[in-house]
Amino acid sequence: MATAIEFNNISKLYRLGLVSTGTLAHDLKRWWTVNVRGKEDPYLTIGETNDRSTRGESDYVWALKDISFNVEQGDVVGIIGKNGAGKSTLLKILSRVTAPTTGTIRARGRIGSLLEVGTGFHPEMTGRENIYLNGAILGMTKAEITRKLDEIVDFSGCERYIDTPVKRYSSGMMVRLGFAVAAHLDPEILVVDEVLAVGDAEFQKKAIGKMQDVSLGEGRTVLFVSHNMAAVKKLCRHGIVLRNGMIDYMGTAESAVTHYTQGTEREPPLSLSFKGGDLSKEAEILSVRFADNKTTFSSDEPVAFVFEVQAHANIPNLRINTTVFNAEEVPVGSVSNTESLAIVKGERKRILFTLDGHHLAFGKYSVAFSLGTGNYLSVQRDFDITSNELSFSIDSADKNDRIHSAITQWNVEWGSVMFKSSLKYLPDDEKLMD
Repeated sequence: MATAIEFNNISKLYRLGLVSTGTLAHDLKRWWTVNVRGKEDPYLTIGETNDRSTRGESDYVWALKDISFNVEQGDVVGIIGKNGAGKSTLLKILSRVTAPTTGTIRARGRIGSLLEVGTGFHPEMTGRENIYLNGAILGMTKAEITRKLDEIVDFSGCERYIDTPVKRYSSGMMVRLGFAVAAHLDPEILVVDEVLAVGDAEFQKKAIGKMQDVSLGEGRTVLFVSHNMAAVKKLCRHGIVLRNGMIDYMGTAESAVTHYTQGTEREPPLSLSFKGGDLSKEAEILSVRFADNKTTFSSDEPVAFVFEVQAHANIPNLRINTTVFNAEEVPVGSVSNTESLAIVKGERKRILFTLDGHHLAFGKYSVAFSLGTGNYLSVQRDFDITSNELSFSIDSADKNDRIHSAITQWNVEWGSVMFKSSLKYLPDDEKLMD
């Protein structure tokens, strides 16, 4: 099969906080060295690895470093990685929004890009006018755009607002129209950054179906950046994991997601401390940790946490609400304490919270908490919330359940919770329902 895109040693160097090198002397030195003496740019040798979580000693950082791979025609490639890994930069270079510092890209065919909400739209122009504008940017003639106009508008679901300036569109409507244009103007290569998350569930399903039709039915190439691992596995054949601006893994979409979610992350913290926030803070979580610092459990074993909370008001019915996420950061369940806890203004208390009877399947999970009143079944008011950075693993089945103990490998597609059930024979004359 023919190669659609060739990435050859692509690197991108940025200077933090400033445009160019920051001084006229440095700019002149760069121009003299590169253009007159014909030598390598002296500032290419001092860049640091792109790790956004650490403070560096250099003002230069490699957003991408020595990226090389090929994409075959008709392939759907998912590009995944943490925020700041270089995913969007790579697609912007491919779409010619920015130029690489070193390396070359060879792409065969017209590229349709949807990089971020509203890219290429003029806010004062109507939706209809922006369709023609985007089509012209992609190299389409007015007659070609007119021929597909009704199809584009219908797919976007924005027919009622098509003659309204897009500055009055919501972000979701903007994404709908932008994707409809990019997908229907026959690009040989479709580039989609993390924008579908802005759309609603119905549009996400429609967009993924369209990308499948474009790749499978029409033989076009798709590069798809997303943090939705389920969508990556469903849509993509191959996957690339970027880490700190470099390729960390290449393989099938399934194996790339597994490598990203289980093999590349740092060891999870045993505890978290919290400061600030924009909630009312009538009560706040000072810290939360695993009880006994244990992070590996069996599916029938309680998962316990110790909270340190402080009250800044009298609260007679304090609740802790918990949401459990699987390795793909999809919620698999939520629960809150059944007992209402009272706490007085100025008090600082330690609370033991136990997640019991979960019967989670094998794999890695993370948890997020909210502190407040009410729960998911009533009016809920949050005083403080946490991220889902506390992680734990389920590595064995129920020790006292022969059926579950016989399962040595749980398929992730069966779900994250192993439900218990029971059977019994009923007398012949017993009615099941009236």
